[in-house]
Amino acid sequence: MTDLEYQDLAERALKAIESACDRINDETDADVDNQRTGGMITLTFSNRSQIIINLQKPLQEIWMAAKAGGFHYKFNNAQWQDTKDASEFFANLSRYASEQAGQTLVFKATD
Repeated sequence: MTDLEYQDLAERALKAIESACDRINDETDADVDNQRTGGMITLTFSNRSQIIINLQKPLQEIWMAAKAGGFHYKFNNAQWQDTKDASEFFANLSRYASEQAGQTLVFKATD
């Protein structure tokens, strides 16, 4: 994949995260604060725990740091997959965000 293709796909993922946070805040009482700085989004939950998602352009990856650990994702087969177990980024983000928020939160590639 070219750097331009990576940037486009990664940007779409970040925008989907931002849109999902807006939807979650409108539809639930989760109160997920999202701050974006360049290629990094910090999600802060009401208990002050955080999930940090950032782009790793030289590696063409998206990295996620959550209470559950640190994870690296590469775009493969039309989705962002964990480089260790091939699990899908948005499914994992939903799981970790739900754990940290104490309620079910859903993030999708298109929101």
